[in-house]
Amino acid sequence: MAGFILRRLAASLLLFLLVLSVTFFLLHLIPGSPLNLAEDSRLPREARENLRRIYGLDRPLPEQYLTWLSSVALRGDWGPSLSQQRPVTSAIAAALPGTLLLASAALFIEFGVGLLLGVAAARRPGSAVDHAIRIGSLLLYSQPVFWLGLMAILLFSYIWPILPASHLRSVDADTMGFGARSLDLLRHLVLPAGVMGLRSAGGTARFVRASLLEVMGRDYIRTARAKGLSERRVVWAHGLRTALVPLIQLFALSLPALLSGSLIVEIVFSLPGIGRLAFDAILARDYPLILGVVAFSAVIVLLGNLLADLLHAVADPRVRDA
Repeated sequence: MAGFILRRLAASLLLFLLVLSVTFFLLHLIPGSPLNLAEDSRLPREARENLRRIYGLDRPLPEQYLTWLSSVALRGDWGPSLSQQRPVTSAIAAALPGTLLLASAALFIEFGVGLLLGVAAARRPGSAVDHAIRIGSLLLYSQPVFWLGLMAILLFSYIWPILPASHLRSVDADTMGFGARSLDLLRHLVLPAGVMGLRSAGGTARFVRASLLEVMGRDYIRTARAKGLSERRVVWAHGLRTALVPLIQLFALSLPALLSGSLIVEIVFSLPGIGRLAFDAILARDYPLILGVVAFSAVIVLLGNLLADLLHAVADPRVRDA
């Protein structure tokens, strides 16, 4: 088991370095510069050149890469954000709570709804309920997330103005008590978390259905039915327990996907978070901040994949020897 973990860690570190290196060179090859705004202003040429020297943009690209890599690897210093004028780590730490809150709420909706729909479809395979759930989940999963977000705002914030269309809090949230503030936060989370969670729930429901149908034909399920157990107990206590391992793997992969894929939802709903931070950094050509956000997303995705591999190895010892 230790050798399996070490192999996966080594592969993850190599992939992490490769992602960051490719991102670094692609960013510097794209036309534009972090000093675009300064070059468009009335700053004297000497001042612009001084800024280039301060940020190290006047050096050859390989030298910039080696300097940045040594700073990150040896000191853990990701440098200052050129657009926000503060350390990259501080900017990411300030944006992280909003994204974590959104992703956690979306994950709860995804697996809550997906599990219920998947079990309902698997209990009556081939029925009208099964066909309706399969078609509905496929349609939901195939819709672009930005379109779902815009339609949710149109319906529930414009036509029926019952939910806020943007941000995570009202302008007067500071004057509210704890209960009112919590309710206000919940109202602001309903639309963005619902859009992210329900869209992903379509794929989860189909996954749960397929896993359960594979399990429900086994001998011990027939034995449980022959003992006179109710169908609900057979499905939830015996069938779902066996299908739980692939579901845990799916859970381990879903949270990183939601964390790193929140950019569009955060932009549509004007939410403070990692996705919005990355979008603003790209517009500003803020190289250090973009690299920091890419590193954060890569770590989350790699940790999720590593956790899924470990869970798979625990469930199937043959994987550890592969």
